[in-house]
Amino acid sequence: MLNSYKFFYSFKVKIVLIIISVLLCLVFSLKVSANSKNNGVILCDNHGEIIYSQNINQAFIPASTLKILTSLGAIYYLGEDFRFKTEFFLDKNLNLKIKGYGDPHLTSENINNFCRDLALILKKKNVFIIKSIIIDNSFFSSSIKIPGTQNSLNPYDASVGAFCVNFNTIFFKYNLVKNKFISAEKETPLTPFAKKIVQESNLKHGRIVISKEESQIYAGVLARYFLEKQGIIISEKVKLGIVQKNDKKIFTYKSFYNLKNIIKKLLKFSNNFMANQIFLTIGAKAFSPPATLAKGIKAMENYAGNELNIKKIKIVEGSGISRKNRISPKEMLKILKGFKKYYYLMNNRKNEYFKTGTLNKICTRAGYYTNKNMKLYPFVIMVNKEEYQYRCNHIIGNLQRIFNKIIN
Repeated sequence: MLNSYKFFYSFKVKIVLIIISVLLCLVFSLKVSANSKNNGVILCDNHGEIIYSQNINQAFIPASTLKILTSLGAIYYLGEDFRFKTEFFLDKNLNLKIKGYGDPHLTSENINNFCRDLALILKKKNVFIIKSIIIDNSFFSSSIKIPGTQNSLNPYDASVGAFCVNFNTIFFKYNLVKNKFISAEKETPLTPFAKKIVQESNLKHGRIVISKEESQIYAGVLARYFLEKQGIIISEKVKLGIVQKNDKKIFTYKSFYNLKNIIKKLLKFSNNFMANQIFLTIGAKAFSPPATLAKGIKAMENYAGNELNIKKIKIVEGSGISRKNRISPKEMLKILKGFKKYYYLMNNRKNEYFKTGTLNKICTRAGYYTNKNMKLYPFVIMVNKEEYQYRCNHIIGNLQRIFNKIIN
């Protein structure tokens, strides 16, 4: 008898909750946003069941919310504790060869640190003079062009590569006292190579991208600078080449950051360069080097379909910069359900963990609301329309009010 009572009580509670959810949807459906084909909205309960929705099957441009899928795919293919590496070789002519593997977060500080270690290794081998630094970029295909990027100086248009530094950008300013350009980063010298690029930009300050051709050797130029500071002489210019079988590996640098650390930085700063470095590395892992866009796309489509049961999605790159990417709110919800374990890697504000996306006339947002017990309530907002920012902010505010009504 007691068991029957518990069953019916539990059943009644569920019915009441369903009725409340339905009433809330009826009351707030018109307030969240006008019923427009340009808006897609989902709000779920903490079990992932939809309690409010609008146009959930319509495909929208996801913008940077696509980075959630890229992050999830990276964890699947590479592993949470994966660390990007860079390898160093000496050939018989005492050329130092550096082979990159797509590290998305290689900075001047990192290069300075591994050059100190590398200099010690060279000196122990009685090598104080190097003929040349040769950069092997063969882990990435040389023909990669990220859809959606333009030939601009904006950092979000940075090209990708196997061995790149500082997100393929140069940060500089003009010093009026010294009457010359200087680096805006204390860890990064403004080498003659970089100074020439800055002067050609016709700008007085800022962060600019370097061209694909320049990015092929720029990290090597910085490596040369830091090695010379350690007393290693380099006779010739930095150039491109390939590691050969007979070249001797003398050192492997592994990133200080594991993949989860990298993803947290990716989602915080929404860096397109980082996203596509990861995206391409996924393709190389799944289908062997060299990394190509086609391999990255195929790997991500396979993961989305086989692991997340996503049937309708169009992926052309991994950052969301391309307007050719397409996904529906319903399919984005599947991504959020998969990412639930890693929600804490997202940006956090009050009771919300989220990732935003913005392009011209595009505003998106996806993530989780939380209650006082830290239960997660997934939500998706996609607006592809004129006055997109106002409309998106309006939806965000009203969706938050719906959520507050539910938990209170």
